[in-house]
Amino acid sequence: MPKSYVFPYTTRSNHLSSSLIFLSAIFSILHFSLSLPNKPHFGSNLVLIGDAKFANSSCIQLTDPKISSPSSGFLIQKKPIRLLSSTTKSRKPVSFSTDFTFSISPHNGDGLAFLLVPRNFQSKFSPGSFGVSKESRYLGVEFDTLLDENVGDVNANHVGVDVGSLVSVKTSDISSINLVLNSGVKLHSWIDYDSSSKRIEVRLSKFGSSRPYDPLLVYQVDLGEMWRDEEVLVGLSSSSGKSMQTSSVYSWKFRTRSIPEWLHSQPLDPRAFSSKHSKEKLAQKRKICALGFLSGLVFMIGCGALVALIVLFLWALFDNDSETILTIPTKCTTPSGGFRYEKINVVVGDNSTDAKN
Repeated sequence: MPKSYVFPYTTRSNHLSSSLIFLSAIFSILHFSLSLPNKPHFGSNLVLIGDAKFANSSCIQLTDPKISSPSSGFLIQKKPIRLLSSTTKSRKPVSFSTDFTFSISPHNGDGLAFLLVPRNFQSKFSPGSFGVSKESRYLGVEFDTLLDENVGDVNANHVGVDVGSLVSVKTSDISSINLVLNSGVKLHSWIDYDSSSKRIEVRLSKFGSSRPYDPLLVYQVDLGEMWRDEEVLVGLSSSSGKSMQTSSVYSWKFRTRSIPEWLHSQPLDPRAFSSKHSKEKLAQKRKICALGFLSGLVFMIGCGALVALIVLFLWALFDNDSETILTIPTKCTTPSGGFRYEKINVVVGDNSTDAKN
């Protein structure tokens, strides 16, 4: 059995843990953090496995350079999590964010990895790479400092995503951001998993620098489908391989969050959504048909009115077979006594008769 250490209690740490529990109740977020000031204080939710140990009250060493055989150590959260939380009404996918500061000594060991492992992993911890074996089921984000052609490593300075195998499904060269993992310099990494987009994003910078806007590596994976209702442990692991490499952790934060039901991009009941969508589509189609019929009717009435106007215009233009002539006498004498009426002759005749006259 591998040796393990549980962080001791302190009054101050109990107060901190109570505060975190209170905040978790308010925001529905699971959250824990590890930090090591000059006078460290720890909660009871972290466990050291394998060769991991305290070092000069400033960090935790995951590997021991004094051990001749390959050294492996694991810093693990004691309380497991679920990546697909179950409630009485639905199953909510869970997202998580973690960030940690670390350093790796200038040797060609396996480096350091962030791991998600089954709950019974503690009893199966092995001295191999990152403490995992070929039979292990896990998801890891490795910060690799060893070029191993057997697992298809691109170089000895890369970050990769491992899914149940040390052969990374996706890698990114850390030299592209002008950093060297095993330089002994303190580095800061951020790893985020978003359950709605099903993406893991990895960022890395020197300690003290701001969080990079663009991720160094992005990988698409559905952790809810991978783990379902199974309880999962999270941790930081390291192995020295055949070298004297030492990996040290200075701080670590991990938090999970569930997406509220009103933010779901997918319906909780697809069949209900499909039925509702079909009814809405049918109603919309009927509305379009009614509007089409009404538009056609208005168009036909307009065309009929236009044709009627054209016919009336042509009839008035060509129907000139008879005309009315009004004849007014050229002289009209007015008696001194006033006005008088005279007869006015109105002649109506054909055009042909008028032409002869």
